[in-house]
Amino acid sequence: MYLGLSGGIGSGKSTVSKILYALGAVVIDADVIAKEVLFPGTSGFGSAVNAFGSAILDNEGSIDRKSLAKLVFEDPNELAKLEAIVHPAVVARVTEIRESLPESVVVVYDTPLMFEKQLKGQFDKVLMVVADSDLRRSRLVERGLDLADIAARMDNQATDEERVTIADFVIENNGTLEQLHEQVAKVWQQISA
Repeated sequence: MYLGLSGGIGSGKSTVSKILYALGAVVIDADVIAKEVLFPGTSGFGSAVNAFGSAILDNEGSIDRKSLAKLVFEDPNELAKLEAIVHPAVVARVTEIRESLPESVVVVYDTPLMFEKQLKGQFDKVLMVVADSDLRRSRLVERGLDLADIAARMDNQATDEERVTIADFVIENNGTLEQLHEQVAKVWQQISA
């Protein structure tokens, strides 16, 4: 089973991913891989510096992710440039990981942009995590993001209404962690049978 997992920023998608991992899934996190393909010494790093200049580097010569995010989330053209660098490298790495796994495992691909990038067709099933937008904002503020950054990121993502149109399973994450665990366990029973 190849399960696509998605949801907007602050929806709790990462928490759902961790619960699925604890239940026995192999989780491939697109955000983690997207960071790895921009590490110094990678072709993605070189391409990003060529595209955006040395202003995106921190004092240690690595990409300052906050500076890069501010730049790309304020300009759709800059975001498209970054995606053209990152996405092919992520796809190649995910393919490599999947090919190394036995077919009998449940593989969860955790990606924030499933709807936006029209990835549904790559998966056996799709699980969307949705949450009230005010709750998502408050979670993101607790994580240290400012409201302008949150708004820019949310504006660049699909709405929950759009996301659920491609979902086989929908988890509403507006309640307690216990309620979230119960919902994920129900999905797990269906996909791991």
